[in-house]
Amino acid sequence: MLVREAKLLNGTAEQYQALDEAIRTAQFVRNKCVRYWMDNKSVNKAVLYAHCKDLSKEFAFAKKLNSSARQASAERAWASISRFYTNCRNKAIKKGYPKFKKHCRSVEYKVSGWKLSGDGMSITFTDDFNAGSFALYCNGEARHHILNSKINRVRVIRRADGYYAQFCLDVERKEQGQYTGNVIGIDLGLKHFYTDQNGNTVDCPKFLRRSERRLKQHQRRLSRKFRKGAKPQSKNYHKQRKRLGKVHLKVQRQRKDWAIKQARCVVASHDVVAYEDLQVKNLVKNHHLAKSIHDAGWSQFTAWLDYYGKVWDKAVVSVPPQYTTQDCSNCGHRVVKTLSTRTHSCPRCGFEMDRDQNAALNILKKGLSILGMEWLNGTFGQKGTTSQEGTLGERCTSAFDGQPDEVSALAEPRTRIPCL
Repeated sequence: MLVREAKLLNGTAEQYQALDEAIRTAQFVRNKCVRYWMDNKSVNKAVLYAHCKDLSKEFAFAKKLNSSARQASAERAWASISRFYTNCRNKAIKKGYPKFKKHCRSVEYKVSGWKLSGDGMSITFTDDFNAGSFALYCNGEARHHILNSKINRVRVIRRADGYYAQFCLDVERKEQGQYTGNVIGIDLGLKHFYTDQNGNTVDCPKFLRRSERRLKQHQRRLSRKFRKGAKPQSKNYHKQRKRLGKVHLKVQRQRKDWAIKQARCVVASHDVVAYEDLQVKNLVKNHHLAKSIHDAGWSQFTAWLDYYGKVWDKAVVSVPPQYTTQDCSNCGHRVVKTLSTRTHSCPRCGFEMDRDQNAALNILKKGLSILGMEWLNGTFGQKGTTSQEGTLGERCTSAFDGQPDEVSALAEPRTRIPCL
């Protein structure tokens, strides 16, 4: 599956209002399906599909929405219900009981309710809301994929800077990667975004911190224009609300762009990538660090690492983070540290190293052991020495399932620093 996005342009105010009505109707159908599940037993997805048909007969505005879009809204309701059932079976602490949505910002169509022009320059929505035609603004590569691929779904999304159409394409993205023989272990942090086993670091961009002053200014202006019970929401209030939303949207896009570029550089420069699988939802319970942790965007970065690993057939491994900072990478002795202790000093073997670099070494060793390999810290340029399971180069080659012979790991591999 491949998702391509285009902005909807050249529409009138009435056309965009019709899209808003379609989004609100999709939210209404989704909430009604959740309510029907709460009131009745033994409800499955097929029953919710049938309930959508009943809703179209009962409410005239619901009938305006395309039938496939109503079914897609029922699927959203069923997704939250099935996730609740899964959490109950797994005895999760937080079950995630389905809730009613109050601020939906998208409506999803299947294979009907829309029509793409022959040149891919515009799209027309054909349901009874009469939204009409919009120009599609995207780059040439995205337009080529949209025109030459099977489109499974089209989703209309409302953002602070306009409306967008997302095309879900029936395409599996696979590219030929370049194999360098390098391996890397990544320790994520707040002082540095990540540190590898060779001590190379990439600083945190801190996009939210840089935009905080501007965000506070817009938030104060918004607060002055509305007081609950004393001052109603005027047109100027909603204009200021959109300005504030655009600042948040810019921070979000900056963070996403940073994560994509860093992940792409790391996976392109290395054949094996091992990173620590941090549980962010537990880490943010520390309210002194919660904002900085969210601003770093670790989860987004690791998700793109996994994505590019699949695209280029590279080995990307997540490692449990337990004791990676405390264990000595030289002898394995566990040295308890606080957050303020930035240097690893082993009392058993006398080994000293930067705290994050020591953790990156432990992460790399654990990642290689998961792949059936071994980290050999020998002379630079020397091939991996033999062991019970063969040389490191042989095990690296076998892990890539018949990839070119130059895929091998050096005893002390060089690490390329991603370009910023």
